[in-house]
Amino acid sequence: MKTTSRFIPYQATGLFSNLIDDYLTSSPDLDSFYAHETNLDGIKDAINARKQFPNNRLCVQQVFQEAYAQSQPSDSQSHNILLLSNEKTFTICAAHQPNIFSGYLYFIYKTAHAIALAQSLSKQLPEYNFVPVFYIGSEDNDLIELSRFRLNGKSYQWNTHQTGAVGRMKSDKKVIELIKLIEAEIGHLPFAADLMKILRKAYASGNDLAMGTFVLLNELFKDQGLLVLQPDHSALKGQMKSVFRDDLLSNTANEVVAKTNSKLSEKYKLQVNPRPVNLFYLSDGIRNRIDKRGNIFTVDDTAIRFTEEEILRELDEFPERFSPNVILRGIYQETILPNIVFVGGGSELAYWMQLNGLFAHYHIPFPVLILRNSFVIMDANHAHKLKELGLADADLFKVETSLANTLVQQWGGKEISLNVEVEESKTLFGHLKQRAGDVDKTLVQHVHALETIHLKKLESLEKKMLRSERKKQSVQLQRIWKLKSELFPNNSLQERVDNFMPYYAKYGQDFINSILEHSLSLEQKFGIMVIDH
Repeated sequence: MKTTSRFIPYQATGLFSNLIDDYLTSSPDLDSFYAHETNLDGIKDAINARKQFPNNRLCVQQVFQEAYAQSQPSDSQSHNILLLSNEKTFTICAAHQPNIFSGYLYFIYKTAHAIALAQSLSKQLPEYNFVPVFYIGSEDNDLIELSRFRLNGKSYQWNTHQTGAVGRMKSDKKVIELIKLIEAEIGHLPFAADLMKILRKAYASGNDLAMGTFVLLNELFKDQGLLVLQPDHSALKGQMKSVFRDDLLSNTANEVVAKTNSKLSEKYKLQVNPRPVNLFYLSDGIRNRIDKRGNIFTVDDTAIRFTEEEILRELDEFPERFSPNVILRGIYQETILPNIVFVGGGSELAYWMQLNGLFAHYHIPFPVLILRNSFVIMDANHAHKLKELGLADADLFKVETSLANTLVQQWGGKEISLNVEVEESKTLFGHLKQRAGDVDKTLVQHVHALETIHLKKLESLEKKMLRSERKKQSVQLQRIWKLKSELFPNNSLQERVDNFMPYYAKYGQDFINSILEHSLSLEQKFGIMVIDH
């Protein structure tokens, strides 16, 4: 399997928000919403800030040792677990919910990016150790989202009556049936048997989905030393008691984040909003919001009630029963890990910027924010068509009408745009307004009306000329639209629609290795990867 890659600026795709575009260009409008630049100096600053924060390294090390005692860690994983007790070791973290069978391609991309960045920093800053960590958002309860995946253009869903945190839900007969459907769909491919072995191991009957995600990631990335963290753990939650207590009693996060949101929303769209209490109550079958009504704490949609004294006792004795929402999740992650970088998608980085003030309030180091890698994957045939059609990589992302108008002028070898005539007309009517005004000022408005009519007719003529030329080039344009439909399923990026499984079934572990090979570290660009098999 031979692969090549090339990269274009994220801004050239037109697919990312204004906030992300501004972040990537270091706009001063965002200076107060993050802590460190996305360069090596920013990494060094994050390390220095992290050194000032006391981490319970032994606790997280013991949690990893406990988790990996039940599996067979690679030498690099075992080595990285040992490194965590070293004060010169720092983590590079990506996070995602336990989507069944990984959900989407970007699940793989963000994981590979964290690994590639850790490897790159280890070379650039050899005096430190960098360990890639995948944080499983196992307490998420959005079953509708996490139970879906697509394969070869078909949608599939795990139908279960289980409730509560999705990471705690058990693999059952319905999951086994889905694996059989996957095998029927792609079982003919060269490495399908390897993939099926991984899936059956990860989602064996009785495994919960957090364990399924743990096993899946280990099978794909264990040789690169990736450590997979299941944060739904009493020892880890115990480190958050003071923050959880403050949230219950003082509603601090609500106040602090609301102030940040007020400022950020002046120019950008907000991703999340705080609540008075930003905690869920977590137990078998439930992950429900905690509300405060008067002096009583209630668990939404249940009969569970606590007085203030009772809920503080519950927190002290059973911290694992308290689950942070999106406002507190980042604080939790950065409390339990000696972390310096968070690798995330555009919406993730956007909501992290809403939390910078909250991190400052609790004196917890804010990590460097890195936009995860993105790729369009094409085969040699796609690459050949792209070149044959004379398309640049950035052309793939253009709106069809705009792209078609540009291309037909190139192909037709003639100037179709009437911009010159429009400017000449504006000059002419400007002169006429002056002449008419000298005679009678009331005639200026009449000339203006004539100008508007004339310019509209020129616009209409240009559209007709373009339409006529597009008809002449219709065959060529259809080839382009077909190429775009193959590379952008459902008019979206592959990574937001496709799953990694058909690629793995076709190319095996070489596919994962190729993603790792072509993953950037700090460069922040969009990748075009060509697979020539």
